[in-house]
Amino acid sequence: MQDSFIRTSLNKRITAIYIGAAAFVFGAILLSLSVSSVHVPLSHIAIIIGENMLGLEAHPAVSDGERRIIWNIRLPRILLGAGVGAALALAGAAFQGLLRNPLADPYTIGVSSGASLGAVIVIFFGIQLPLIGGYTLPFMAILFGFITLMIVFGLVRLTSRSLAVETIILAGIIMSAFIGAIISLLIALGDQDAMTQILYWLYGSVALRGWGYVQLLAPFLIVGSLILLVYYRELNAMALGEEAAGHLGVNVQRGKITVVLGASLLTGAAVAVSGTIGFVGLVIPHLVRLLTGPNHQHVLPISLLVGSGFLVSADLLARTIIAPQEMPIGVLTALIGAPVFALLLIRKRFGKE
Repeated sequence: MQDSFIRTSLNKRITAIYIGAAAFVFGAILLSLSVSSVHVPLSHIAIIIGENMLGLEAHPAVSDGERRIIWNIRLPRILLGAGVGAALALAGAAFQGLLRNPLADPYTIGVSSGASLGAVIVIFFGIQLPLIGGYTLPFMAILFGFITLMIVFGLVRLTSRSLAVETIILAGIIMSAFIGAIISLLIALGDQDAMTQILYWLYGSVALRGWGYVQLLAPFLIVGSLILLVYYRELNAMALGEEAAGHLGVNVQRGKITVVLGASLLTGAAVAVSGTIGFVGLVIPHLVRLLTGPNHQHVLPISLLVGSGFLVSADLLARTIIAPQEMPIGVLTALIGAPVFALLLIRKRFGKE
C-alpha cells in the first residue's frame, strides 16, 4: 500500500515536471516571437504562421513588415536556438550518464572543440564535399568532434587501464587547448574577412541564421535524439558500473559506441550551425537530475525540453539586454552557466558534509 502511494506520488511529480518543462519551452518561444525592438501582437503571430503553414489568405490587419520580421527573421532564429539548446543539453545528459560524472559535457571532454575545428576548416578553406554539398559544415563538425573524442579516449587508455572520469576530463581539456591553438593559428594566417567571420562564429550565436540553418540541424537533431532516447536503459545500467551493466545483460561496448555516436551527432551539428556555446550541456542536465532523480528515462527528454527553452530565453536576453547592440549568446550562457554551476558544486559539497 505504501509502495503504491509512493509510486503514484512520484508519477504525479514527474508528470508535473514534464508539463512545466513543455510550458517553459512554449512560453519562451511565444515571448521571443513577440518581444524585441519591434513588438508584434500574439494574434498577428498566429495569423502569420497560419498563412505560411496552412495556406490561409493574407489578413489585412497584419503588415508586410510584420510578416518579414516573424517568418523570415525571428521564427527560424528561435527554432534554431531551440534545436541547439535541445541538442547540447541532451548530449550533455548522455555524456554525464555514460561517464557517471556531472562535470562531463561536450565542452569539457573536447567534443565541442573538435567540432569547432572541423567547422573552422570548412569556413577557412571554403570546402564543399561532393555528394553532400550544403551539409559539408555539419558533417565535418560531427566528424572532427567524434575523432577528437576517440583521441581523448585513446590518451586515457595509454595512461590508465580504466576510463577514469577525471582522466577523461583532463585529456579533454588538453585536447581543447591544443585545438584552440590550431584555430588561433588559422585565424592568424587568414585575411581580415576570414578572421572576422571565424571569430564571430566562435563566440556562439543564432543571429542572422535563416531557414537553411534550421534545415541543416533538423536531420541530425532528430537522428541523434532518437538514438539517445532509445538507449536510456543502457545508460541506467551503466550508471551502476560497467561490470554490473554486463551482468544485467547490457552490451557495454555497443552501448558506449552508440551513446558516443548519438551525442557526437548532436554536438557536431549544434556547433556547426551556432558556434561554440558552453555550459548548456553542463548545467541543464545537472539541474534536471536534482528534480527528477537519476533515471535517464526522464532525465534525457526533460533535459531536451529545458535546454531548448533555456537557449531560446538566453537568445532573447542576448538581443535585448544591450539593445540596439547584441551580445553573443555563447558569452551570455557562460556568464550565466559558470556561477550557477559553481553554486551547484558548493551545494553538493555541503550537502554531503
